[in-house]
Amino acid sequence: MKPTVLIAEDDAFFRETIQLSLEEHGVNVRLARNGEEAIAMIDEERPGLLLLDLLMPRKDGFAVLQHVKDRQYAFPIIILSNLSDEMDDERCRELGVKDYYIKSDMDEDELWPKISVYLS
Repeated sequence: MKPTVLIAEDDAFFRETIQLSLEEHGVNVRLARNGEEAIAMIDEERPGLLLLDLLMPRKDGFAVLQHVKDRQYAFPIIILSNLSDEMDDERCRELGVKDYYIKSDMDEDELWPKISVYLS
C-alpha cells in the first residue's frame, strides 16, 4: 500500500513541485490550498504524513497543528515554511511537529531523503 502525504500549501507552484517529486517516488498525494481545507481532509482521512506551511489563508498552520493535537491524531508532521523564527520552531515542536524546514533554504532534491524516513 502506497503512503499518502497531505501537502497543505497555498503557493500553487511550490505545492505542485512537491507533488510531482513525491509522485515520482510512488507516494499518493492529497492537496490542500489553505488550513481550512487541510483540517477537513485530515478529519476525513488521516494522512501518513502532513507537509504543512504555516502562513496560509483561512486558517494558518498553527490552527491546523492545534486541531491535530486537540483531536489526538497520530501522524508525522513536517513544517515547510519561510518563517525562520526560533520561537515558531519551538511552538511547532510543542504541537508535535517532527521536523521544520525553511523553504527558501531547501533544494527540491533534499526533500525526499528527509521525508522518506517518516513514511516507512
